[in-house]
Amino acid sequence: MNPRPAPADVARRIAERSAQLGLTEGQLANQAGMAPRYLRQLVEADTGFDPSGLLRVAAALHLTYQELLEGRRDPPSGQGGAPSRPVLVRLTTSECWDKLGTHGVGRVVLLALPAPLAFPVNYTVDAETVVYRTTPHGAAAAESGAAVSFQVDHIDDHLRRGWSVLITGTAHHVNDPDTVRQLDQLPGTEPWAGGDRPLWVSVAPDQITGRRVGPG
Repeated sequence: MNPRPAPADVARRIAERSAQLGLTEGQLANQAGMAPRYLRQLVEADTGFDPSGLLRVAAALHLTYQELLEGRRDPPSGQGGAPSRPVLVRLTTSECWDKLGTHGVGRVVLLALPAPLAFPVNYTVDAETVVYRTTPHGAAAAESGAAVSFQVDHIDDHLRRGWSVLITGTAHHVNDPDTVRQLDQLPGTEPWAGGDRPLWVSVAPDQITGRRVGPG
């Protein structure tokens, strides 16, 4: 049996979600069909929750009942808070490539109007070059010769540490059939988004920089 959620945790989730949606306490109570006083009593109760009342609150916040009581199962990373006495360290070039590993998910940043655009893509590292596959006319299909950036990061909420690597360079379309076949055999080449994505784009680095942060 799951442990009973702490009222303070439920209250915090309600406050955070209300702020995200721009709802005052009165507006939330109105949408949940209850008086603001009852809403406060509902959250602060120490003897037990009223499931039907919290279900109405969850619906007003566009959450499931389980998400309201226990939190989201897939929250964005970085919600564990900053480390105590954080130390920021620059990574060497070899450390940057070590962090990138052989493959993963990163963000390619393309020049566009009215502002640059970033797209998450599966990437593979081949001879200190980042490559990814996309559709020829897709949003992430950088033009050959275009200046691009590529960024990968990782946050460990439990240990309160993380790192980020940024590559700036030039995009090139990979057209050689033999090279394409070799890339197809590398790990992590199957796009998470699915579909036919025959265009390989390589990002030849002009500069690679990285940082890691953690407790002092």
